[in-house]
Amino acid sequence: MIHRRGLFAFFAMLLTAALLPAPATAKDFTSTRITVTVEGKGKDVILIPGLSSSPRVWKEMIAAVPGYRWHKVQVHGFAGTDKGGNTAGDVAAPVAEEIARYIAEQKLGPVAVIGHSMGGTMGMMLAARHPASVSKLMIVDMFPFMGAMFGGPNATPATLKPIADGIMNGMRTSPADAYAKQLEGTIASMVATENMRAGALDDAMKSDRDVSARAYGELVMTNLIPELSKITAKTVVLYVSPKGAPVTDAQMDGYYQMSYAPLKGAVLKRVPNSAHFIMWDNAPFFQAEVKAFLAG
Repeated sequence: MIHRRGLFAFFAMLLTAALLPAPATAKDFTSTRITVTVEGKGKDVILIPGLSSSPRVWKEMIAAVPGYRWHKVQVHGFAGTDKGGNTAGDVAAPVAEEIARYIAEQKLGPVAVIGHSMGGTMGMMLAARHPASVSKLMIVDMFPFMGAMFGGPNATPATLKPIADGIMNGMRTSPADAYAKQLEGTIASMVATENMRAGALDDAMKSDRDVSARAYGELVMTNLIPELSKITAKTVVLYVSPKGAPVTDAQMDGYYQMSYAPLKGAVLKRVPNSAHFIMWDNAPFFQAEVKAFLAG
């Protein structure tokens, strides 16, 4: 028999639990395009990895920056996940809409968002198209118009389409051994820290080729410069001068300043001693910037 005091305590516990709001977790969210895992406690932060990547890119940063509740996005079709709703058509734009839905359904907004590479593109889409959902935006090594790298600043969808089609076709049809060798070279150029390359290469090799191809083609064709003025979130852009690129640091600074000119108040910082995966190549710098960004 349960003691009366124990019975009272038991019912009091049930009543208290009933009165408390249910925690908003990713388990309550269903999507065919993304999966979101949640780690930590504190203020909410959305983390979006790049093309053919996974949330593993944030592991070291999360460990070094405690006190936050990290919402780690995995795009379906990347890093060995089933492609699900990303089976056809664009990837970045519809995934950005799914992240906006996640923020709304989990009642997180306005929330801080950090996006690397293609994740930065989706972060810009989120902040421009759902400004009330994003309080702060950090873009890690991504232009708002990647197509300018292929077709110049005056490129249009019409002039870029043959380029995008060629890239996508090559990614889809390249023989397996040639594709693997190309990925290995690409990762080597993007990750300067040799002992971190294996993880990035593993994610890329396990990514669905067609999903990655369509996402890449979409990035080439997408010009977000006209939408930057719609962003109201405090924005920080971290970028690098790619090793071997035929441009000086000053020229790279100029390209970024020109590209982000419509986004008033954006803070642009070139990161030294780093390739594309800044979170690994210059971890102390990146972690310090994330701490300042989230605390500010």
